[in-house]
Order: sequence, then structure tokens, then C-alpha cells
Amino acid sequence: MTATALAPPATSLPSLPEVLGLRSRTRPDDVAYVFLRNGETPDQTLTYRQLDEAARSRAAALDAAGLRGGAAVLLHPSGLEFVSTLLACMYAGVAGAPVQVPSRRRGLERLRRIADDAGTATVLTTAAVKQDLEERFSGAPELAGLTLLDSASLTAPPDTAWSGPTAGPDDIALLQYTSGSTGDPKGVRVTHANFRSNVAETDRLWPCRPDSAVVNWLPLFHDMGMLFGIVLPLWAGIPAYLMAPDAFIRRPARWLEAISRFRGSHTAAPSFAYDLCVRAAAEGGVPDGLDLSSLRVAANGAEPVRWSTVRAFTEAYAAAGFRSRAMCPGYGLAENTLKVTGSREDQEPTVLRVFAEALREGRVEPLPAEPAPTDHVVHAIGCGTTSGATSVRVVDPVSLTGLPDDVVGEIWVNGPCVADGYHGRAEESLLVFGARLTGEEGRGTWLRTGDLGFLHAGELFVAGRIKDVIIRKGRNFYPQDIEVSAESADPALHPNCAAAFSVDDGVTERLVLVVEADGRALRDGGSDRLRERIGDAVLDRQRLAADEIVVVRRGSVPKTSSGKVQRRLTRQRYLAGEYGTPAVPDRDSVPVPVPAPAPASTSGTL
Repeated sequence: MTATALAPPATSLPSLPEVLGLRSRTRPDDVAYVFLRNGETPDQTLTYRQLDEAARSRAAALDAAGLRGGAAVLLHPSGLEFVSTLLACMYAGVAGAPVQVPSRRRGLERLRRIADDAGTATVLTTAAVKQDLEERFSGAPELAGLTLLDSASLTAPPDTAWSGPTAGPDDIALLQYTSGSTGDPKGVRVTHANFRSNVAETDRLWPCRPDSAVVNWLPLFHDMGMLFGIVLPLWAGIPAYLMAPDAFIRRPARWLEAISRFRGSHTAAPSFAYDLCVRAAAEGGVPDGLDLSSLRVAANGAEPVRWSTVRAFTEAYAAAGFRSRAMCPGYGLAENTLKVTGSREDQEPTVLRVFAEALREGRVEPLPAEPAPTDHVVHAIGCGTTSGATSVRVVDPVSLTGLPDDVVGEIWVNGPCVADGYHGRAEESLLVFGARLTGEEGRGTWLRTGDLGFLHAGELFVAGRIKDVIIRKGRNFYPQDIEVSAESADPALHPNCAAAFSVDDGVTERLVLVVEADGRALRDGGSDRLRERIGDAVLDRQRLAADEIVVVRRGSVPKTSSGKVQRRLTRQRYLAGEYGTPAVPDRDSVPVPVPAPAPASTSGTL
């Protein structure tokens, strides 16, 4: 199903619909997207012509319904109907706002908040999702006033299919709502020029070739899943093989088997996905006949990328043909459309051994290769460099002055991928997207990411989120380091299963750890044993005593749609007593580890 030659270049085209039109005219019968039922069997296929016809037909119906210039919520499970509807909205000048299909009341509340923020009552979905929501949430106030439409039924006769004006580069292509854990969701206004710039930079960093193919299990409503699963393949003219996230979670080997079967060259996932594959290999072995030699780019963009994961995955699947240089750590966020930096496919990931104590003080002191005590060393993974016109600076978040290499500060971004701002939030957009460096006020604006990091030899290293940093006795502790130490305490604990955060009882700041454990380990008093082991591991590796350790069942720690732990939401649930009676009262103020930082973005790394 792979193409024998790439279609004409899309670099001069201003929008994705025009790229689709080009593909439809020059390679109408080539396969664009394939959906794998259960993550294994090709079940649905769209050629470029079929996709273009479906998108144009839906676009005409959207225009006839008076939605041009407005917005619509896109509520679809992973599948090709979402792809068709997304392109239809772009054709018709409708700002689509992708949202995860709600499974619980909290998801329904988020759906309503996003619809209200986007200023729309129109929800485009599938017939099955529409029926399910109306049956399970009948009478729910969150659905009151919303119009749920089966997007597949929005068709127009062939002679009336969309042929209207094409979108301009500055027109809004998408409202990408951030997956932040607190407050109302914010809609990032992504323009067609933003999409074009970001996908061009991605293709420049990780080039697609005539024999390339994408394999993607990430949710398509998420920025990372959308760019790798939909935008990059369409831009480059290569096929994409898509599966539902649940198919991967139930059996992680399906992802790797699909790469092997369809000769995938590009894929992307957060760090926890590679951890799950390592665990699967340890428990059941590497599947017979697995061949990962075609994989050139395995983008790793979790928060943060873990050296232990990179090393373990490379070792586990080396015999299956996985090359270590194919692991490509990267950094990005929705406010920059997605990618900011990435490691090149022809280089090994950069691993920098630094003094842990110096890093807690905001300094980077590299260590020689000789062995050193584990608790004194942090293995920092480089997230690569920029490509194209994107620039990165590390800035003191208080004085707003640039910092030299090897000093930790806030990551600022400038370039054509930076989005248009937050929908309907002019003041916050000015603070986040319109930052200026002290002494360089006339030299353009910058995006404040809210992420901490440093530059070393021209490469970006990400340290964590400003608001997540825990301060004890004047030293900065990054929660992800504490969480890794906790997760290593016992085999019953899995990667990406812990949340570390601080709470203020009015007298002092306390460190709280909420850690998931296997159900069988919690029986017969196992939680007491686990708490003791977790406390010992954190004290031994971090020289830090946890004030309270809460052990909970699997699935109790909330995560974003891409699998990142939501620390602030975990903190909220802890203070609300959802994990038992909290040891401190619920206070309105949240400690800010860096004095008076400006409001920052919420979506985290690539």
C-alpha cells in the first residue's frame, strides 16, 4: 500500500485542504489512511480521492448549515470518520475543536466547557457516539442546548460539493484545547500557516521518503496524535496506519507488530508507551518474527523523556532490528502547534550526566563518564535542536532576561509555528504569546511555555514545569525525579503511576506522593509495606523525606489523553478527600516555586 514516489511537494500550498486537493488530483487511488480494527486487521481504507470527496461533501453541508466562520466540537473515536470531518471543517472554514469522547460525567463536563468556550452549540460526532451519549446521559444539563450531529450524514450531492474559497494562511484551522489539569480548558488558535510551518519543520527534521509509512495509536484529537497520525502523512504523501488507543493499551505489542507488518518508518508516543512495551517483552518475550528495522523515527515526547526507558527499550528490541538512533526525543506543545525541537534520526540520543545537587540549584555541572553514586547523578536526555525558523531561548522567569548555557530557566519559543493565541482570552494571550525579553523589547515577541529547561551545546534539555517544582530548604526538586524513585521501590509499581506534589498547611510545605499499585499487592496489608519501601527509595535517591505517601489502586491517578500524569488534578483530588482524609486542610493558594512568573501554557512536552 505504500507509494512508489512522493507526490509533488506541498511547501507552496497554504492549507491542508489544498494539499489534499493536490494529492487527489495527482494520486487519486493511492491509499492515504488505513484503520486497523483491534489494532491488527485493516478494516477501513481511504484513498486520497475518497477522502477529498467525503471532505468536500461534508464541507458543503456545513456551509449550508451556516457554520462557516464559526466553530464546531469534533467528538469522534479514533477512526477515519474523524479524518474526513476534520478536513471538511478546514474546507468549509469551520474551526474544529476536537474533544475526547466522554466515558464519565467529568468528560461530559469538559465537553460542555469546551463548547461554551468555543462559542458553539454544534457537536459533530458519529451515530454510535450520539446514541450512547443520549442514552447514558439522558437529561444531563451538560447536553442541554447542544446539537449532536452524525457527521457521516452531512453529505451534499456531488454537483454541490464544496468548491468555495480556499482558506488563507492566517485563517483559523483548528481550536486545539489543552489537556491541562486545572481551570477551564483553553483553545489554542492554530492557523493554516502554523500547521504548514510545523509539519514542514517536522518533515525537515525527520524526512519522509517514498517508502515511508506512519503507524499511530495516539488519540487523533490530541495534538501529537493529530500531527503524526493525520497531518504529516497527508503533507508528505505517505500512508498512515491508525489504531485506537485502547487496542494498544490492552496489548502494547500490537503497535510494534503493525510497524513490522506495514514497514512503518515513523511513529510517536509518550515515554510510558515505550515502558509498556519493555514490560510486555519482559513478561511475554519479543513476538516471533518481529522486525523493526524499517523504523527510522520513534519520536519520544513524554514529560520528561526518561533515560532508563530509552535504554531499556533499545536493549529489549535490538534483536528485532530496532536501532538506538531511531529513538528521537523531542519537545513540543500545543501553543507551538506541536514540535519545537527534536533529535535527528541519524544520531544517538544525547545523554548528559549531571550533578543532581547542582541541578536543584539551577546549575548544570556535567559529570565524567566514570561511575558515581546514583543519588548524586541525573541522566538528562537531550530533546534535540530546532529546525526551520523556530528559535528557543532559556529565560529567567522573573527578570525576563536571557540565560547562558547550562543554567536552568523558562523555555521561550519564537517562530512561525507559534499559534495565534487563546480563543476568547485576549489578556492571557498577550501574557503567554506576547512576552518580550528585557532589553530586547523591539525585537519581537516570544511564547512563554511555563516549562523549565536548559541549553547545552546547542541542544535543549527539559527539566519540568515551573508550577510543579517542589522547594524544600531552598532547593528545587523536580517531581518526575521523585516519582521515578518511588516507582522503582517495588515490582508492584509501574512506570508513570505516581504523582508528587506539595501542599501548604499554613505552617509549612509538605511533600505528598500518590502512587498506584497492583491490586494483589494491596491485599493482606500490602499498602503498609509499599509505603515503607517507597519512602525508603525516595529518601535514598533524593535525600528527601516524603511527608505522606498514599497508595491507591491502578487507574486512580488521573492522566491526560496522551498518558501524562496530571499532578495538579491529583493534588485537587487529594485535598478533596478522594484518596481518603487529607492530612492538611484545603487551602486556596498553591505554592509558586519561582517568584511571580507570568501565566504560562498548560500542554507540556511533545
